[in-house]
Amino acid sequence: MPPESDLTPPVIEFRDVSLSFDQKPALTNVTFELRRGQMILVTGASESGKSVLVRLAAGLLRPDDGQILIEGREIQNIDEEALLQIRARSMGIVFQDQSLFTALSVFDNAAYRLDERGWSEELIEPAVIETLNFVGLQNDTKKIPEELSVGMRRRLEFARAVVGWPPIMLFDEPTAGLDPINARMILDLIVRARNEHGISALYVTKEMHEIPYLDARWASTHGTENEVTRGAAPEAGNETKLLLLDRGKIAFLGSVSEFQSSNLPAVTLMTRPEPGAPFGTSYVAYPWSRKRNKKLP
Repeated sequence: MPPESDLTPPVIEFRDVSLSFDQKPALTNVTFELRRGQMILVTGASESGKSVLVRLAAGLLRPDDGQILIEGREIQNIDEEALLQIRARSMGIVFQDQSLFTALSVFDNAAYRLDERGWSEELIEPAVIETLNFVGLQNDTKKIPEELSVGMRRRLEFARAVVGWPPIMLFDEPTAGLDPINARMILDLIVRARNEHGISALYVTKEMHEIPYLDARWASTHGTENEVTRGAAPEAGNETKLLLLDRGKIAFLGSVSEFQSSNLPAVTLMTRPEPGAPFGTSYVAYPWSRKRNKKLP
């Protein structure tokens, strides 16, 4: 009998997924699997399809061709209400654009998803307190977002995404616009969430220094203190992978060490980019809103 890991479906699976906008291909025949407890780092030049891939995984876009499965269930043809239920149950999403509710307190922002899922107050309060402790905002529960620094607001967005510890996390350049200290805090939170809570993650970045950092760090506990250290090996089969997109196609999929040693032209474009290479950004609507406009940009 095959091992249990072979019987468990990937948490995210793309099968020959293609999508075009105005007859211009955004993704072409993209196939990959994200296993439970694994992280895949997604990178590529501007407009290579990175954010499109994340939106497809979240069900914010529908493919023209191919299949997308979340925990073994196809999502490309299900209705919006079913997609909302899958996101609420299985996914946390952190985008580069701020999506906090400005009139709500830190506590209420973090509690929003659990309240939408119908959790009772008795269950919501300890879950939110645990998560705010995890991100270091336990002393700021009554503040509103405008009273927080940029780094604190990003940590609150992270807290709102991971509250209740969903099994899947999608990150679309979550450190964009942060200074190096706050960016490292977010990276360390991601490492801890992955290792301490078994979260599987797609992590989109164009920052090349983040790739070896996330690949080489592991969360460890010394007494009552959690810290992120170098060099701890993940379980077999859960090694961090690097997925490189080039004009909507997978140009590389393998380990980080293989990526760093590759001489493929698409790889060297990222590791040794030409000066002045542009990077595009795009707005993503808040994915759990039941009033979200279905016509996405």
